[in-house]
Amino acid sequence: MPDQGVIASATLQVRARGKNDAASYGFSEVPVEVLFAAGPWRTFRWHLGQAHYSGSYWSATEADLVIYESRLELARLLYADFDPTVKRIIAQPLHLTAQVDGLTRRHIPDYLLLADTGPVVVDVKPAHRLSKEAVAFTFAWSREVIESRGWGYQVWSEPPVAELENLRFLAGFRREWLFAPEILEALDRAELDGAPLAEAFAMAPEFDSRLVRASVFHLMWVGRLTTDLKTPLGPGHVLRRVV
Repeated sequence: MPDQGVIASATLQVRARGKNDAASYGFSEVPVEVLFAAGPWRTFRWHLGQAHYSGSYWSATEADLVIYESRLELARLLYADFDPTVKRIIAQPLHLTAQVDGLTRRHIPDYLLLADTGPVVVDVKPAHRLSKEAVAFTFAWSREVIESRGWGYQVWSEPPVAELENLRFLAGFRREWLFAPEILEALDRAELDGAPLAEAFAMAPEFDSRLVRASVFHLMWVGRLTTDLKTPLGPGHVLRRVV
């Protein structure tokens, strides 16, 4: 059973983008639009020999940069950006506080997603660290608080290697303005459902084959074409149209 005391005590702080001052709310009362306008809670930390790999990723979903603090967080960003059900991606959206076992506990989730099913809070952590007592404890009370509002909560670890490499490759074709509408329209008219990749690349012969190839990959990124991404992409991968 959820601990109602923990849930009732939960508060959060959030910073508007470009602002240093934080506003405080009860977790059950904070307007969703405030969180989706939030700036990252932490700033980048760089130092000699640091273990983390930090940076900014240009998200097609956000049409803006989204920060990450590790390669694993970058991988989660790729998956969110590729997911057609995800409409917003916010990094480090809030500083969560609750009274748990008589002590004040604090946590900053890694991402907040706005999915078709509603808000989803995501924590990213390597699988080998999930069994650590402090990590499991933090994620447990965070889940109680977040799910008490009907939101989703997800702890995300390493994805399948081949699938991630495929997404990394397809992400190179995510910028919509780089693709000629007339080529995309020609591919929309072509018989691509059930066609292997090698044949798809030749289905708009009136255009430069290199541009057609890139446009096929763009249609895969935006979800108008799908294929099995569990194995490394190759010429025999069969495409399916998404209606």
